[in-house]
Amino acid sequence: MQISPPKHLAPFIRHYIFLENSEKAIKNLRLFTDGSSGLILSGDMNLYSGISEDRMPLSFFYGTLNGYKDFSSKGKFSLIAIVFQPYFLTILLKTSAKELRNQIVSVEDVLKDKLEVFQEKLFKKINPLTIINNLNILFTEFLSETISTDHLVIAATQQYVLQNKGIVSSKDLEKFTGYSERHLERKFEFHMGISPKKYGNIIRLHYFLSLVNKGVDDKNMTMLSYEAGYSDQSHLIREFKNNIGLTPKQYLKAENKMAVNFIEL
Repeated sequence: MQISPPKHLAPFIRHYIFLENSEKAIKNLRLFTDGSSGLILSGDMNLYSGISEDRMPLSFFYGTLNGYKDFSSKGKFSLIAIVFQPYFLTILLKTSAKELRNQIVSVEDVLKDKLEVFQEKLFKKINPLTIINNLNILFTEFLSETISTDHLVIAATQQYVLQNKGIVSSKDLEKFTGYSERHLERKFEFHMGISPKKYGNIIRLHYFLSLVNKGVDDKNMTMLSYEAGYSDQSHLIREFKNNIGLTPKQYLKAENKMAVNFIEL
């Protein structure tokens, strides 16, 4: 179940996702980059890192990813994923998004006093829509402070990249922002966690995914890749492997796509 935020939060929160697993079997999951940061809230989740098999925090923030992270879940769970616009994590945690890139930050370490109540509600199986409404109130309180000019410029630049489906040059961005390439890169990495070039590559890849997921019958994979701005198949496959860890064909065969950037392997 995917829920949109109220209009005043849309510049900061992309959407909420409620996921529930009623099976006891172990699931192998992959979270891959879509250029966003976010928050995973759960009251009963047994989630483990796919590489080290370390127990993950019950609830945690995740910074913008360069690629993907693998997890395994054991047993039943319910969770709410709050997918942020990348720069919102900097506002919430008051730190550089670059420092949070690829990082997992436990709710126990930050904002526990504000978020623990939501974990309890999820554990008690409170209606997720009620929980999300309460989260909207909480996030609105965080935004009661004045937003800096930098945030406004970065948000506008992000929208420009999105509108152009990731196909923008450094010259385009210099003209749009009035900043030099190096100055914009520093600002972007502080607020978004990644460079403008990396973000553009991610957005282009997700535009390609949106074309593929529509199930267009009259265009093959090559035609769709050209439409998304890829010059050749090898370029597309390389981007796919770097960001998702799969080839396009392997991604298509993945049966359970729980969200735009969250799949069961």
